[in-house]
Amino acid sequence: MSVASPCIGVCALDNDDICIGCFRTADDITEWQLYSEEEQIACIKESNERAQALGMSL
Repeated sequence: MSVASPCIGVCALDNDDICIGCFRTADDITEWQLYSEEEQIACIKESNERAQALGMSL
């Protein structure tokens, strides 16, 4: 089973190299396909936490 990418097609990085669409880091985006399922789930959790810290929700 693979985890669906959280990409929403709004691909732009802020000054901290965080995507303003999915809140993943630039490294997370480029390495996504190499991540294990567990790493992908952890990445999504961290992205959600970043979004929530900025008052956003995914």
